[in-house]
Amino acid sequence: MRTHAADAPAPRHALVTGGAGFIGSHLVDLLLAEGWRVTAVDNFDPFYHPSVKWENIAAHVKHPAYTLTPVDLRDETGLEGQLDDEYDVVVHLAAKAGVRPSIADPLVYQDVNVRGTQNLLEFCRRRAIGHFVFASSSSVYGVNPNVPWSEEDHGLMPISPYASTKVSGELLGHVYSQLFGIRFTALRFFTAYGPRQRPDLAIHKFARLMMARRPIPMFGDGSMRRDYTYVGDVVKGVRAAMDYTASQYEVINLGNNNTVSLHELVAALEEVLGVEAIVERHAEQPGDVPQTWANTDKAMRLLGFRPNTPLRDGLRRFAVWASETWFGEGISAPRSAAPIFRYEEPRRPVTPSGI
Repeated sequence: MRTHAADAPAPRHALVTGGAGFIGSHLVDLLLAEGWRVTAVDNFDPFYHPSVKWENIAAHVKHPAYTLTPVDLRDETGLEGQLDDEYDVVVHLAAKAGVRPSIADPLVYQDVNVRGTQNLLEFCRRRAIGHFVFASSSSVYGVNPNVPWSEEDHGLMPISPYASTKVSGELLGHVYSQLFGIRFTALRFFTAYGPRQRPDLAIHKFARLMMARRPIPMFGDGSMRRDYTYVGDVVKGVRAAMDYTASQYEVINLGNNNTVSLHELVAALEEVLGVEAIVERHAEQPGDVPQTWANTDKAMRLLGFRPNTPLRDGLRRFAVWASETWFGEGISAPRSAAPIFRYEEPRRPVTPSGI
């Protein structure tokens, strides 16, 4: 029997906060490709230049299933007034980011990350939205020495205001799951990297400086270790969490189950970029944890999450994106990296006036 278009089920509708950011824009790519409707919320915070985010969503704004809503999550009236549709799931990626900046301005981080999250949970309660996926962070583990870090280890030892706000978000989610029946899935991200990575993060900052033949700042002796997780793998985990229904509240690590020292990262970047790093030594910074390392057994069991991008492969993909994006800014690829980099004029950044 032939099915008429009118009989086809309506596409699912996701509300994605931070939808113009690094992980958010990659998630939106995937959802639109799968046929979802997507409403992206982003306030284009000037933590880094807003033109970066407009470039991230240049293709999205042309898509008929995409809606961009520039609203601050602290604005309860704006949330109610501008988000007037029905949503199947909320993916809350928006946050005031950065461990070190949070030490300088802890009250703003509390306001944005905790009050903003509660406002969004209240929005879900009023609208009877039954599923909330929350971007937490590996920073909640802090200086817990029991590695690899497991969700079953409740000895959280955060050492930055940013990390404390993520713990608060997880606990708020537990309250709303128990009182109001909102399924809450908290995903603890472990150092996501890849194309569109925020410019303040180490891989992006180091690559940009190295390609410009300028010194890179190394804090500490280079032994600090991180569980670098490619953004494509992270997004697959987020997408799986959006379909998760087996329990009402979960906290799940999304990492690579592998830990890499800062020295090893720099060596990998040197290999991929084809240029030697000029290292500028600095003292360790307050709030930086000595290591992160994810136990991903729970993610594999509940979400089928299996990260499969080796570090150098992910760095090569980042390098291709970087060469396309940065060429013309006084930065060029070295001759030794010619097989990786493509020399072409950058796309003109999309700005609000271009929509």
